[in-house]
Amino acid sequence: MGRIRNFFDRLHRGLFNALSLVPPEQQGRMLRLCFESKHRRPDPWHHAVAPYETFKYATTLACVPPRPYRRIADIGCSEGTFTCRVAQVHPAAEVVGVDISERALTRARTRAAESRARITFEALDILTQIPGGTFDLVFCAELLYYLGRKGSVQLACDRVTALLEPGGLLILVHPWPESRRLYGPFDTNPLLARHCENVVTDSHRPFAVTLYERCE
Repeated sequence: MGRIRNFFDRLHRGLFNALSLVPPEQQGRMLRLCFESKHRRPDPWHHAVAPYETFKYATTLACVPPRPYRRIADIGCSEGTFTCRVAQVHPAAEVVGVDISERALTRARTRAAESRARITFEALDILTQIPGGTFDLVFCAELLYYLGRKGSVQLACDRVTALLEPGGLLILVHPWPESRRLYGPFDTNPLLARHCENVVTDSHRPFAVTLYERCE
């Protein structure tokens, strides 16, 4: 099973690496088509029901420093499962969920209404657009590997960093050890300082939760 999973992971990464060879606007259009197709059925990655996802969400939230947060963004929020948990943990904050798929966001808005969470959802392509204003806490989970080659990850890094107000925190959550490659542009960004990293290996899919702070 491990070899089969690795084969499909390589195939998956190869597809998105190929998509990243085109200009960002065209790449964004193709990614939007991919994810609109993926979301033809609800919860395609089982975010709302898989024990692994529940564990990963709890681990991520436990890494957030305890302080008041004014505005929180969840970049790549999909159908809003984690975004709603963030809003429940930080009820005083304005929470914004961002995703490229309108289908995903339609379900996210329904989920938020059912949980009475105070969340705004925006359909944006992070390669070419960002939500308005700045944030003191930004989450970006399971997104960067879809961007393919380093140039697109660098562009996303620059845009996500621009969302942070001085002293704002960024939390990245991605598979380990692939995260070491994906986080290269963040580690070398002079506006960001890495504070800590929690690597979880006692799972069928190891992952890293990494915390950065905007320096200025």
